[in-house]
Amino acid sequence: MTLDDLVGRPGAWLAAATGPQVVVSSRIRLARNLAGLAFPGWAGPEECVRIQDSLWTVLGKARILQPSFRVDLAATSPVDRDFLRERHLISNELAQKTQGSSLVMREDERLSVMVNEEDHLRLQAMSPGFHLGELWTAIDELDSTLEGSLSYAFSGRLGYLTACPTNVGTGLRASVMAHLPGLRLINEIEPVVKGLVKIGLAVRGLQGEGTEAFGNMFQISNQTTLGESEQVIIERLEQIVNEVETHEKNARARLMEQRESRVRDFVGRAFGVLSNACVLASNESLELLSALRLGVELGRVKGMEVGDVNRLVVETQPGHLQKAVGRGLSPDERDEARAVAVRKAIRRASIQ
Repeated sequence: MTLDDLVGRPGAWLAAATGPQVVVSSRIRLARNLAGLAFPGWAGPEECVRIQDSLWTVLGKARILQPSFRVDLAATSPVDRDFLRERHLISNELAQKTQGSSLVMREDERLSVMVNEEDHLRLQAMSPGFHLGELWTAIDELDSTLEGSLSYAFSGRLGYLTACPTNVGTGLRASVMAHLPGLRLINEIEPVVKGLVKIGLAVRGLQGEGTEAFGNMFQISNQTTLGESEQVIIERLEQIVNEVETHEKNARARLMEQRESRVRDFVGRAFGVLSNACVLASNESLELLSALRLGVELGRVKGMEVGDVNRLVVETQPGHLQKAVGRGLSPDERDEARAVAVRKAIRRASIQ
């Protein structure tokens, strides 16, 4: 298997999406480090390579990761790194690493491990829809398997030790990606986001930390990792996300009851631009595809499924566009290629 084999298929966090989904995807990540060894930020390149090689041996024996695929960041191009980042397989930080850093993933992309990112190991499980409980079961099994062969850096008082103090304890980050156009259209998204932050959750954009919520995609995750069990953290997040989902559904219902013409205009304008644009910038595309997705979910756009729009969200990102054509593209060329890809994807759709 090569990275080229991933081109043309949706990432694990968007695959098999059907029907209206406020929660687009779920993800759980665990941070782990090896006892007695310097964290990646303090280790030199040679030590990182030695750590990486020893971890590859252990990860290659983990049955739950099979069949697995390995990507050495030192041997990847900037386009390949963007491609992996856009699929949520590597973080923004790992995309900047080279020697001694890598990705090991199961071929279906639902389980993966980042090696020598901020920590020695970042275990990750992800899926489309709202499935935090199932993901925790899978990643807990992987973690237990690895812990049978590795000695983790652990404190009886603090829990798992991590490079960043905010991850100490469980090392757990649970998150969901939510599509919230209804709340934005009725001008209630700001108080909802402020409320989430006030109760200790983090709210970020499509690509995680440091990114804005273009396309009305909001990543909601826990911030507390110390002093509570993994189950408690996950159950609290599930409860809060259920409330956010209810608010979004209510917002859409109110829009259709009280401001239907605004919704029709919002969706119709987006459909018109996407159907005829010769140039589409990345952020503009995300905003328009958000409106298209809402139109599909409300039955205003026919001939497309939610999964079709989800695929466009990823496949029109810079790394995916360049990977699809097999060469680097200038910003202007990417904007033109993005417009062509979108027009082709929606040519059989119609607006109601």
